[in-house]
Amino acid sequence: MKQKIMKNKKLSFNRVIGCLLGSLLIFFITGCRVDDSNVIPVKEVLLPDWIDSKIIEIDDASRRSYKLDAVNDIVIHYIGNPQTTALENYNYFASPRSVVSSHFLIGLEGEVIQCIPLDEWSSASNWRNNDTISIEVCHPDETGEFLDATYDALVQLTSWLCDAYNLDTEQIIRHYDITGKDCPRYFVRNEDEWVTFKNNVKEYLEINHF
Repeated sequence: MKQKIMKNKKLSFNRVIGCLLGSLLIFFITGCRVDDSNVIPVKEVLLPDWIDSKIIEIDDASRRSYKLDAVNDIVIHYIGNPQTTALENYNYFASPRSVVSSHFLIGLEGEVIQCIPLDEWSSASNWRNNDTISIEVCHPDETGEFLDATYDALVQLTSWLCDAYNLDTEQIIRHYDITGKDCPRYFVRNEDEWVTFKNNVKEYLEINHF
C-alpha cells in the first residue's frame, strides 16, 4: 500500500512538472508576451472630428496589417520632402511605389490624416514598429521647422494619443532616438525646442480633457 501511494505521488509530481514545462513552452512560442497590451481595439476608438481617417489599403508594403504588441511610445517624424502637403504624402503612402507609412500625417495647414489603423504597425520606426504610434509632420523648408498651425496640430494630436494610451511625455520620442537619424530635423538640431514641445504637450493635457 505504501509503495502504491509513493507511486501515485510520483505520478502527480510528474504531471505538475509536465504542466509547468508545457506552460513555459507556450509562453516562449508566443513570443514571451503577456496579456497586458494597451492596444485599443479599432472598433472602440472614437476619433476626434479634427482627424480625417483615410485608411490605406492592405498591400503588404506600406500597410502589412501586422497587429501591434502594445503602444509604449509615440514617435515623431518629419517628411523628407519640404513643402509637400499631407494629402500628397498620403497619396504616396497609398501608391504601389511606397513601402513606408505612418499612422498619422500632419499638413502645412494643421490638417491631420490617419493612414493606418491604431491596432496595426506602420512602416516608419524601424524595429520599433511593433510597439509605437508614428506621426509624420510636413514642413516648408530644409530647416524642418514646423509652421504654427502644424505645430499646434502636433501638440493636440500627441496629447490626444497620450491620453488614449495613458502615456506620459517621456514616452514621446523622435525617430532620432531610435536610429540616430536626423528626424525630425528641427527637434534633433534644437534640443531645447524638443523639450519645449514636450512641455507644451504636458500643459495641453493638464488643461484639456478628451
